[in-house]
Amino acid sequence: MFTDLYEIREEVGKGAFSVVKKCVSRKTKQEFAVKIITTSKLTKRDFEKLEREARVCQKLRHKNIVRLHETFDQGGCHYMLFDLITGGELFEDIVTREYYSEREASRCIQQILEAVQFCHKNDVVHRDLKPENLLLDSKRPNSAIKLADFGLAIESQGNKAEHFGFAGTPGYLSPEVIKKEKYNKPVDLWAVGVILYILLVGYPPFWEEDAKAMYEIIKEGKYSYPSPEWDTVSREVKQLIDSMLQVDPSKRITAVEALRHPWICNREKVANAVHRQVESVTCFES
Repeated sequence: MFTDLYEIREEVGKGAFSVVKKCVSRKTKQEFAVKIITTSKLTKRDFEKLEREARVCQKLRHKNIVRLHETFDQGGCHYMLFDLITGGELFEDIVTREYYSEREASRCIQQILEAVQFCHKNDVVHRDLKPENLLLDSKRPNSAIKLADFGLAIESQGNKAEHFGFAGTPGYLSPEVIKKEKYNKPVDLWAVGVILYILLVGYPPFWEEDAKAMYEIIKEGKYSYPSPEWDTVSREVKQLIDSMLQVDPSKRITAVEALRHPWICNREKVANAVHRQVESVTCFES
């Protein structure tokens, strides 16, 4: 029984059918986060999604992915025991700093890419990469970035594109998802490209108040590098963004290839050390 093994404490988050609370092992006193899902409210499809999320999370053991330790069923509830992540969202940390550099952005993106590459190596497509799902392990300086929330993740058959359905967050959706075409792992690299763009200047490459209008510019891959914000940004990182925001998924850079890009693997020489003042980083949910 879960409650025999763990003491449940305060709430740290909430969803439509779930609540996340801090808990402590009665035996080791180690702290965890537990996602508690009320199963009586779930449909058969919801149960299938829950089982898939647990299956996906349990096979992803990586330093930059929030770890699922075990699951329990008790008293009409399903318990998912995760690492307790205390550093908050990556973007919240960035806006508290007075200055932010390309080199710092490069270190962040490298960790995100390493998590994505590990997912893809294990035939897992996240499908919902966005700033809110990038967490800091703790409040300590240079804390590790952790990829979270695999609720929309799917298991793929190698690199074969299939009809997986329309899923994700509007501003981070790839053209092939919007077009309702077959897709696979490249959708995650598109989202990383959007995240990298935001990380550097604080606003997204694609934005319209009307979702349909935004989908049209995403499908066409229409974005730019406006002055003055992009004037001091290195040519190499723009090239990396372009390779991620490639409309044709067959031509889009992979996570393995991106990790070999000079802006990532040779940042001390390539990424500009010039700092910019941070004014705001806007995540653009809709």
